[in-house]
Amino acid sequence: MTQEALLPVIPEPKRMLFVGHRDILNMVAFSPDGKRVVSGSQDWTIGIWDRETGTLIRYLVGHKGGVLSVAFSPDGKQVVSGSYDGTVRIWDVQTGNEIRYFRGHLNLVRSAIFSRDGTKVLSGSHDGTIRIWDVETNTFERSLEGHGRPVYSVAISSDGKLIASVSADHTIRICDVETGKLLKCLEDLTNEIYTAVFSPDGRRVLSGNRGTIHIWDRESETIIQRLEGDIGAVRSVAFSLDGQLILSGSQDKTVRIWEAKTGKEIKRMEGYRTIIFCISFSQDGRWLALDTHNDPDLLDKNVFSVLDFGGPNLGTLPPEEALFYV
Repeated sequence: MTQEALLPVIPEPKRMLFVGHRDILNMVAFSPDGKRVVSGSQDWTIGIWDRETGTLIRYLVGHKGGVLSVAFSPDGKQVVSGSYDGTVRIWDVQTGNEIRYFRGHLNLVRSAIFSRDGTKVLSGSHDGTIRIWDVETNTFERSLEGHGRPVYSVAISSDGKLIASVSADHTIRICDVETGKLLKCLEDLTNEIYTAVFSPDGRRVLSGNRGTIHIWDRESETIIQRLEGDIGAVRSVAFSLDGQLILSGSQDKTVRIWEAKTGKEIKRMEGYRTIIFCISFSQDGRWLALDTHNDPDLLDKNVFSVLDFGGPNLGTLPPEEALFYV
């Protein structure tokens, strides 16, 4: 029995395409209940879509530049966005109205997310700072500084206590949400880091780098595993909800699924139109949204994809069942 035979099997997903934006897609994300998808585009707009039918519900209009980041609030009633125009905005999903407007960054806002309780917004900018905003009072709370270069992404741990920020300075800085205190600094002197997320238990950090994916031990600040291959710059990474699978989107226009325990590649999906800057899980792990597509008949269209794997955790079959498929 080979080690490969013991790997889980990921079924072929069903695909739905979402057409409507007039320029390239920068970010897509699911609502907490998985029924809606939000998209941010270079056409300055945000789209709210029905995931089941693929139809556009409404556009959110107000940014004066491409929308680089979008995310739902924990209750699914609001969306936060960051843009080339340097602003962070909060929108009411039901009405489409802009309800909060934050200005203070000195450069474009690459990443914007809600805190786990929905009371704060965290934004990372090419001005090298992370800003924390109070949603309820509509005020600026504090700025986290220390990155020497543009901030690419901001992530929050599942318990809501930690922030991980990624910068062009080759570091991932982990700070306390409440105090802003720097707790850990993960540094890769040889590879630029583009994105990072926490594992579900918060003990590991997953980063997308140039030509490799790293799994870090947060406490010791060391790389404990490298996922390597001919993958180019890895622009997007995600853990499955149980932490057993890793997804990556790369400059080589592939999506890959890896087994976290062994670092082995389980599945590869190829032929996408553009570099994959964003991959997003639904909360039950059944649905995967990508900021691009691989339909040969729509190569001139600005389309994003939602993939249905038919069951939780990407429809994964356990190793004992996978043996019958190898």
